[in-house]
Amino acid sequence: MTSSRIHVSAAVILDAEGRLLLVRKAGTTAFMQPGGKPEPGESPSETLSRELAEELGLVVRAAELRALGSFTAAAANEPGFLVVADVFAADIGSQLPVVASEIAELRWITRADAEDLEVAPLAREYFLPR
Repeated sequence: MTSSRIHVSAAVILDAEGRLLLVRKAGTTAFMQPGGKPEPGESPSETLSRELAEELGLVVRAAELRALGSFTAAAANEPGFLVVADVFAADIGSQLPVVASEIAELRWITRADAEDLEVAPLAREYFLPR
C-alpha cells in the first residue's frame, strides 16, 4: 500500500547564528519549515514566495529563492501521509518574520533545541543545523 502524498513548498531560512526558522501552525504541535501547498497554476517557488508573505510577512521574490531539491518525509500533521517538499533556501536579509495567518508560533532553533521540541520529520531529517 502506498501512502498518500501531500505536495508542498518549504523554506530553509537561517539567521546570522545559523539557526533554522521553524513555525507551528494553529491547532498543531509540530514545528516545521515555513511554506505550504500550491494554489492552481503556481510554480513551487511562487507558492513559497506567497506563503512566506502570508504567514510571516516576509517579502522574497520567487526568482530570489535558491532550489535545494525535492525531499520526502512522513507528514507531521497528517498520519499515514508523506510530504513531498520542493525546498528552497530563502535569504530574508534584515527582514524579521512575524506570526500571521494560520501560524501560531515561530522559533529559531539549533539541533540541540530540537531535542526538546516536536519537529516535523522533514526538518528533523534533512535541515536542522549540524
